Amino acid sequence: MLSVTGPGRAVTRARLTAHAWIALLAFDVALLAGFARVHDCLRRCRQRPVSTVPAVADVVWAVNEACVWYLKRAACLQRSAVATWLLRRNGIPAELVIGYRPVPFESHAWVEVNGVVVNDRPQYQTAFCVLDRL
Repeated sequence: MLSVTGPGRAVTRARLTAHAWIALLAFDVALLAGFARVHDCLRRCRQRPVSTVPAVADVVWAVNEACVWYLKRAACLQRSAVATWLLRRNGIPAELVIGYRPVPFESHAWVEVNGVVVNDRPQYQTAFCVLDRL
């Protein structure tokens, strides 16, 4: 597998951002059918073999950039689901983690690659109890 560097990186980031924006929209449409549908779609989504793998940081950057230009504010679950899907689509073994803190109650979602949080603060791994890993 090759990694994208140099001038091709800008093109890769633009492509990833466009895919992320479309995925944000697809998430909202799928959510109309209920969270169970979104959950099932993401559980079935597997890592694809690709010849050129973008940097994890570029994929996360693209999702964040797409969120800036999206129609509404994307919450952590939507942002993390899209990042997980886009990472897997580009050959990176990502895992969506949904967790909660009991007191005071709070829920949160983040993405891990090989056990490392890639789109948020690593403290969530210790501060939150894991409800599900997709």
